[in-house]
Amino acid sequence: MNWLNFFDNKTTPLKHPFGRGINAKLSENEEELFNKSYEAFESKDILKAYEYFFKSLENFTNEDSNQNITTRLENEKLYFEIFQGTAKVTGYITQEHLYAEAIITKTSSASVAVKRHILDRNYQLTYAYYFTDDEYIKLKLYHDNITMNPHKIFFPLREITLNADFDKEYMKSEFEGIVLEDISHLEKLDSNEVQIKYDFMQNTITEVEQKIKTLPSNDNAGMQAFLLLNTLYMLDYLLVAKYNIYQKSSKKIQEYFTEENSTMESKNNELRIYIDKLQAMSFEEFSSNFYNAKYTFNQTDKTPKEEMDNFISESLLKIRWYKNNRYTQVISTIYKYISFYVLYNYGLNLVVKELLHTLVEIQNPIFFKDLGYTELYNEKEESFSKKTIIKRIEDIIQPHQDRYKLLEAFGEELNFSSLNEFSNSFYLQIQNLNFEEI
Repeated sequence: MNWLNFFDNKTTPLKHPFGRGINAKLSENEEELFNKSYEAFESKDILKAYEYFFKSLENFTNEDSNQNITTRLENEKLYFEIFQGTAKVTGYITQEHLYAEAIITKTSSASVAVKRHILDRNYQLTYAYYFTDDEYIKLKLYHDNITMNPHKIFFPLREITLNADFDKEYMKSEFEGIVLEDISHLEKLDSNEVQIKYDFMQNTITEVEQKIKTLPSNDNAGMQAFLLLNTLYMLDYLLVAKYNIYQKSSKKIQEYFTEENSTMESKNNELRIYIDKLQAMSFEEFSSNFYNAKYTFNQTDKTPKEEMDNFISESLLKIRWYKNNRYTQVISTIYKYISFYVLYNYGLNLVVKELLHTLVEIQNPIFFKDLGYTELYNEKEESFSKKTIIKRIEDIIQPHQDRYKLLEAFGEELNFSSLNEFSNSFYLQIQNLNFEEI
């Protein structure tokens, strides 16, 4: 055995969550479990159908179950717990119906503004609804099992779970003094990890401000937009902040793309003001916006690959325009922006998501090295860990080639001459991936 090759090919498994999706893998027989659930529903074996269904949603880290869904069968009732961030949805299933609820906060501690918000939310939900008992404000779901199947129950359970988590985070951010209940399952981050994230945020914002100063004095709004938006997307994906930081950042991004009556200059200024506030944040305040948790449902619906491919093509055209007009300061930023934008906005299949994360690791080597990951790109030497990268791509694609016969690893086709050329070739190969099932 060539021991040099062995160590060069070795990669560090992911041990931190990144982005807003499920940072784990579903069961290898997820599709089989889903189909068994369907068959059990058709034969009216309701409890067994739900057992199969919940098993299909179970996710794993390094082959170990994350216990994101737990079940217990007792006295012809199937009791369950579903975890999603701050939310713990508990309930039971009988042959006739399903009941689920998530505790939000104590009724006695909820202000008038909180109660008004709860009432408004009921008009926005399709399956679940808020109510109060003697002690708590809860989000609740009741569903008959008469004509149930896995497709029909997926969306109601997804709605109550995602919205319970979102509303708890939103209320914590928007209503001063509110105390969230039923969050003992949340885990505190290691203080060293929080410090690495805080330092990265500070350094990133400083670098962006310095780069903005180097832009041409006239007609630089588009370049500023890329620099500022990429900062927010990057911090969101890499830091995975919760509560106030997440709520405010996502609101700023949403407003940027929906405020049709504002000029780009005005919107850029709003982003700069907010980013300055992030940099002025103390470490103590920053630290209060983090926790680790289990997740069961992705926030974003699956996006057709053609939509992502079109976005990549349009972005590469913009890079070409900046390159032809010698605005080189922003080119490396746009190459990063593409992956962060896609990971933030699109529901991706597992292969594309893992490949884009690999590119993110390569483009942001210092952050990942500080977290203890294998270095894939050395910025000082401008050199790649070529064999490791090629092996990583093979490891991502190979498990899916039985299903997608035309899916091929592309590591050998990449351009390793520079980071920009590498990124360009990587995106082109992403576009060429063939997920046709034959």
